Amino acid sequence: MTWHPSVAAQLAGFTLLLLGWVLSCVTTYVPLWKQRNLDLNQIETWNVGLWQVCVVWNGDVMECRSAESFLALPLATQVSRVVMVASNAIGLLAIILSIWGSDWMKTGGRKQGLLVGGGIVSCLSGMMTLVPVSWTAYNIVQEFWDKTVPDIVPRWDLGDALFLGWFAGFFLISGGFLLLCSGCFLMSRMPSRQLPVHQTLRAQRSPNHYQNSSPKNEYLVI
Repeated sequence: MTWHPSVAAQLAGFTLLLLGWVLSCVTTYVPLWKQRNLDLNQIETWNVGLWQVCVVWNGDVMECRSAESFLALPLATQVSRVVMVASNAIGLLAIILSIWGSDWMKTGGRKQGLLVGGGIVSCLSGMMTLVPVSWTAYNIVQEFWDKTVPDIVPRWDLGDALFLGWFAGFFLISGGFLLLCSGCFLMSRMPSRQLPVHQTLRAQRSPNHYQNSSPKNEYLVI
């Protein structure tokens, strides 16, 4: 396999895509979207995710409980769960398309369309990851600075999963952009330097060459 800029862009884009997809999956399933420490009870920490609510006792004992009904969840949690699962599925599709469209896969057919499709789907997956993460962070910030709520009431804080989600969205979009560049701009092969030589040899071997060419000694009288 010849090492050219297209291959380098494909490898970098696929690496970012794979890393972003893994981080997006971790963000979806870990219960670390929101956390809260009670001032009146320092040994108890609450962590809330899309699937579970966990309580940490004394910093080492964790007790988690899943939601009993999907419809009983808040609207933001319902939408975030659906969008994040769809983002993970679309990210997996982007990985498959980018693998089959890459230069290191010996597959027939036109691979440029698969690579471009993988880049577009990867960017879409990244944007779908950023939407629920940013929405949740916005709601937490709004509730934290709400002046109508007394200061004695415990406030929710940003969880570690939100930061993972932001990194995941950035990696997915960056990887998709590199795949798009490699598929649209860098996929065209440079013309070979030996092309004029091959054309000359082919012209010399053609029958018309001998018919149109005149002998050098046509005026020689025997």
